[in-house]
Amino acid sequence: MGDAVTDDPAVSVFFSVELDGIDIGSWTTCSGLGMEIETEQRGDTAMSFVMHHLPGQLKYTNLVLGRPVSPDTAKVLTWISAFHMLPVPTQAQVTAMDSTGGTIMSWDLLGVTPVKWTGPSFDAAQLQIAHEQLELAYQSFG
Repeated sequence: MGDAVTDDPAVSVFFSVELDGIDIGSWTTCSGLGMEIETEQRGDTAMSFVMHHLPGQLKYTNLVLGRPVSPDTAKVLTWISAFHMLPVPTQAQVTAMDSTGGTIMSWDLLGVTPVKWTGPSFDAAQLQIAHEQLELAYQSFG
């Protein structure tokens, strides 16, 4: 995990995302950053009231980013197309920003691959902001 630049609580307005140092713009939603350690429970043979939790595989959850469609959408689609042609996992940095553009917290993701991109749905009967979502898998973060 990156170092916090401010002592303010993590109430953010947007998230800045870079892929291999290339800024793909700001995002208004970010969810799924996390990890889970699978454990196996085993009772102690000597003391029946003791339960051991043995650590197993470490699993990282997919990161889902969302925002209104913008000119930065083209950068995302270009990156996905390039990844499809040469599927080499990349690095990403996700930074939670406050209303002044200051960094609250930053995470470096390793082994990043695109999982899913969802574009906007349009309905002429409703006046809505067109949104996109990008889902990323990663091998670790720090």
